[in-house]
Formats: sequence, structure tokens, C-alpha cells
Amino acid sequence: MSSDDIRAVYRQGEDAVVALMTVLINKINSLEEEVNRLKGIINKDSHNSNKPPSFDIGRPPKSLRKRGKRKSGGQPGHKGYTLQKVDNPDHTVNHFLEGECECSEDLSKGEFIDYERRQTADIPLPSELEYTEHCAEIRQCACGRIHTARFPIGVDAPIQYGERIRALMIYFNAYQMLPQKRSVEMLKDVFGINLSEGTLNNALQRAYRKLEVTEEAIKAAIRSSPVMNLDETGMYVNGKRIWEHSSSTELFTYYFCHEKRGREAMKAGGMLRKFFGRIVHDGWKPYLDFDCLHALCNAHHLRELVFIKEQHKQKWAGSMIELLCRIKHTVEKAKNAHRNHLASATLRCYQKRYRRLLSTGYRTNPATLPTERNPGQRGRLKQHPARNLLDRLKEHENEVLAFMYDFNVPFDNNLAERDLRMTKVKQKVSGCFRSRTGAQAFCRIRGYISTIRKHSQNVMEYLQKIFQTDGSEILLPNYS
Repeated sequence: MSSDDIRAVYRQGEDAVVALMTVLINKINSLEEEVNRLKGIINKDSHNSNKPPSFDIGRPPKSLRKRGKRKSGGQPGHKGYTLQKVDNPDHTVNHFLEGECECSEDLSKGEFIDYERRQTADIPLPSELEYTEHCAEIRQCACGRIHTARFPIGVDAPIQYGERIRALMIYFNAYQMLPQKRSVEMLKDVFGINLSEGTLNNALQRAYRKLEVTEEAIKAAIRSSPVMNLDETGMYVNGKRIWEHSSSTELFTYYFCHEKRGREAMKAGGMLRKFFGRIVHDGWKPYLDFDCLHALCNAHHLRELVFIKEQHKQKWAGSMIELLCRIKHTVEKAKNAHRNHLASATLRCYQKRYRRLLSTGYRTNPATLPTERNPGQRGRLKQHPARNLLDRLKEHENEVLAFMYDFNVPFDNNLAERDLRMTKVKQKVSGCFRSRTGAQAFCRIRGYISTIRKHSQNVMEYLQKIFQTDGSEILLPNYS
């Protein structure tokens, strides 16, 4: 408005001035709200929200963990793996003295004393493939029938690559995340094996088929556990986004991919059908529709509380962070003392402090009067982010504090997030999958590899076992 417009309103009287000020104040409040919303979006990163570290701009990563008393590196009692000399080396190379001493005498004619010995340990590179011929005996019975001995499992063609080479193909592609082209180049440059990407794909599909029974055993083991960690992440097939779902425990991992992210995909995965234990997740609503016990990831809560503490300057959020971390420390201390629960008085004390902080948070963030809905607007009316978090912490108190009541429940859902991290690495290195079949094969093989690693077993050894069986065996360590 110009100065003349303002004076014109002034001459109209008190009511006109009040009406103008009301409009301006409402506009200012609206702009302030929008500015705060945009500042909240800009200031969110991996330390105060669920955004990945790739969204961090100009801020070094900051962990919520407090510095421990132990020094970094190996701890007392840790078994080292320092390279040691051997008594009988495979090769010995003598290095002879040459030249002259300062006195002009020839060093090669001096009196021999001894050798100073140093060793190098290396691996030999094959100069050519090692071929093994399998000969199946053929005999004719007295009745005239001809019988041929059976070949070993996996020896199916007149000429083929052996189990170690097939295991290496899968090791590089599905475990070390090399793209197929680079996996083929690696096998050629290091081992002298000149094969095609089609051959590698055939090995992946063969492993996928032979691991079907093993995958069912992994699923059964997860479903029989008291606690299951769940999460999901996006993956791309031919440029189209689908979803990889993860179900895992400390010893087993199962992945599957589906076009949907929510309830439909979870039902299709079959992991929550007749599961009566507790599932740990990030609080996404479709998980809560399943009739089982739940536990919410407190790492997500801590990040949201950090945002409210730093951006909205609310002290109760900092106190809630300290309380949750204190309970976590108390539970870990009790576990180390080989106890399976906290004392009743301790539980009541923490519960009262938790509810007291929620009450403080609600006083800091009073409910606002509902406003009119915009045309077509659905769902709940917008609230302050702190109010939304408070409602979740109150409504799901038992799920938030499940780790305090049940020592089988972890504090967070980091296990599932770690299990999914390799899928993101795979796509960053190799790009999207070219077919749905390739994505399914990766999920099954990667779940098998993750399970083997959780059992602290040699991955190459168990990848070779895939091609030593007909697919009817369960290829898991100590499985019964």
C-alpha cells in the first residue's frame, strides 16, 4: 500500500484501521508460519530427522552417543591377527653384496657371517585354468541293458565352470557389490578367467533356484523368534521404483521385493502371518495394523527430539533424550550383570519421569483451535511437530519403552537398517536392476549371505556349497 492509501484508510475511521491491521497481522502470522516451516525443512538432516547423510549440507556428522571411557582400537583380550613369519618358506631368494667398502676392498670377497632375513607373504596367481575330467563308467548288464554311473551334483554339461568360479562370480557381484561388467573384468584380470556377463547371470539364477529351500528355512527361523526387526527401502527395476522389504534377527535375514510398500506387500511377504512375537519398526502406520506386539525405534525418536530441542528451543525434548539414553544405559548394565529384567521400583520411577516429561511437553505445546478445512483436504488437521511427537509418545508408551520391560527387545531398529544398507550400496555402485528376476535373485542371495555373515562363517565356503547340492538341502550352519 502507498502512503496515500494508508491515509485514506485512516480518514475512514477506527473500524477501517482495525480491519486493515487485522488483515496485516493475519498475513504476517501466515508468513511467519511459512518461514518457520521452510526453515524446519532446510535445517533437517541426518542428525535430527530420518533423512540420510547424503542430505547433510555443510554440517559434519554428529553422533548422539556419548564418548566412552575406553580407548579406540583393540580392547584387552582381543585376539590379534598380526602377520607372522614361517619357519619353512615356499621360496628363498638370496641377495648378494656388491660394490666396495670405504677401504676400497671388494665386498663380495669379505668373510661371510650370516643372513638378515625378511619375509613377504603373497598369493600365487593362476597362469591357466585347472581342468578336472569326470568319467562316468558305462557297463552292459548280462540282460543287455546299458547302465551309466552318476555324475556328481552340479556336473551337468560336457564342459562348464567349477563351483569355485561360480562362487566367485556371486561373491563379487552380490557380496562385494561389483557391477556385472566389473565382476567379469575382475575374474579376467586377476584369475585369467575369460567369461561373459551372460554366464555370470546364469550362475546367479542357478543359485537363486537352489536357495529356495534354504530361504524357507530362514523365514521359519525368523518367524519362530520372539522379536523380529522390519524395515523397507526403495529399489529400482528398469527405472521403476519398487520396494525391498527386510525381516531380520541377530542370526537370520530375509529380503523380498514388491511393487507396494504398505499392508499389501507385508501380507504378500508372509512374515507376519500368525506371528505372535514382537515386531520392531519405525512406527509406520501399516505395521500397526497387524495383530502382534510392537516396539518402536527410539533412534527415530531421538532424532526428532534433537530437532525440537535445537530448532524450537524446547527444554523438555532435551530432558526426554537424557531419559531415554539413561534407561538404555541402565538396561545394558543389567544385561551385563546377567539379569533379565529391571527392578519394579526402577520401572515405576522411569515410567513416572517419562509421563512427567510428556505433561511438560503438552504444556509447552497446547492444543490449537481447529481451523476450517480447505476444499478436498482429508486426514487430521495440521499440528506443531512437537505436538505430533508427543501424541505418538503418549499413545504408544508401551511400544516406546518396550526395550525397558523386555530385554529381548532392542532400543532401536538399527539391525534392520544395517541389513538394508547394502541394497543402497548396490544401487549406488551398479545402478538399477534390469529385470524383476534379477532383483528377486539379489534379494534371496543377499539374504543368504547376510545370514552366513551373522553366523560368523566363511562366505566363499558357503557359496560353493550352493553348487554342490541339488537344492533340496538347507545350507545353514548348525541348522536343526
